[in-house]
Amino acid sequence: MRTALSPAAAAALVPDGATVMIGGFMGVGTPHRTIAALVERGARGLTIIANDTARPGVGIGRLIGAGCVARVVASHIGTNPETQKGMIAGTIAVDLVPQGTLAERIRAGGSGLGGVLTATGLGTPAAEGRQVVEVDGLPYLIEPALRAEFALVAARSADYAGNLVYSLTARNFNPLMAMAADTVIAEANEIVPLGVLTPDMIHTPGVVIDHLLERPQLV
Repeated sequence: MRTALSPAAAAALVPDGATVMIGGFMGVGTPHRTIAALVERGARGLTIIANDTARPGVGIGRLIGAGCVARVVASHIGTNPETQKGMIAGTIAVDLVPQGTLAERIRAGGSGLGGVLTATGLGTPAAEGRQVVEVDGLPYLIEPALRAEFALVAARSADYAGNLVYSLTARNFNPLMAMAADTVIAEANEIVPLGVLTPDMIHTPGVVIDHLLERPQLV
């Protein structure tokens, strides 16, 4: 791990137009302090790769509402009418990807693979114009791997080496995204001394974390 950053310093690292993976599900397991700092900075033209765009004013929904996002790659936007309005108005491009396929494409990106094969979408309009291959007599769509310039992930706990432990559903996308981006910024509820997190507790090793947000201010 390189340095511990303030939220504002973390947001300053993410340039306008960047491709950014953001972990979480409906705002749970999402790095809220980093998102708030991006909104405060007035980020523009971001491509967001995430499971969903949460709700207006919540999680990634804050970026949508503040006009920070130009493109979304997600499994659904049904709970955020602001994303839907942006898509209809043509101000936000939306690529909808089945949730399992999205997770596998990110995992492939983090594993150095070119993509994954899936039968999901075969025989539907989603397969039109797409490359299909046959394996053992069965057809599959080729889904390219996904990587990003930045991954913003949230964890329950971190230590000073950047090792992360997630809680509950935060384990769905955060560990995958931490492996699939050039620069990874982690936000934790608490930062504990080295040794508190034993090796078998750690979900994402600190070696892939570039920056850790400073500890939250207690109020």
